[in-house]
Amino acid sequence: MEKKFINPRLLVIIGMILAGALLRLIPHYPNFTPIAAMALFGGAYFNNKKLAFVIPFAAMLLSDLFLGFHSTMPFVYISFALIVMIGFNLRNNKKVLNIAIASLSSSILFFVITNFAVWASGGIYPLNARGLVECFTMAIPFFQNNVLGDLLYTGIFFSVFELARLKFPVLTNAHA
Repeated sequence: MEKKFINPRLLVIIGMILAGALLRLIPHYPNFTPIAAMALFGGAYFNNKKLAFVIPFAAMLLSDLFLGFHSTMPFVYISFALIVMIGFNLRNNKKVLNIAIASLSSSILFFVITNFAVWASGGIYPLNARGLVECFTMAIPFFQNNVLGDLLYTGIFFSVFELARLKFPVLTNAHA
């Protein structure tokens, strides 16, 4: 019986996602994190769709164990899952413009879902149109950081992997 080893491509992809999770633990500007980049990257580079969800989710959960949980966490994870699916659309079309559009789309999606959840929880803002507008308005400074962080980390993740793939052709292996 032949032993199967985890291939280098898989190890590099997992390592990059875990590095992203660790970056959440160091001091940073509010919402300037690699959350969306981890999800987009996983969706774009794992050939196995189950791994595209499991590995980024596990990395996020591990970092959340240190950061703590809050009542709107399910909406954060729903956003994260949808961003992984946006990453699926990049699999065969990893052009700079497509990646930038996916990153911006991820930022907007995360902003809308998570801030709607904050409003809907009823703890901070009145449950009416005025409260919804106030909730989104108050979140704009965080959205700016979110967009900048998403663009930066997405650029880093995709660029580093593609440069590494050029230098080490074994990372082109399609079994990850």
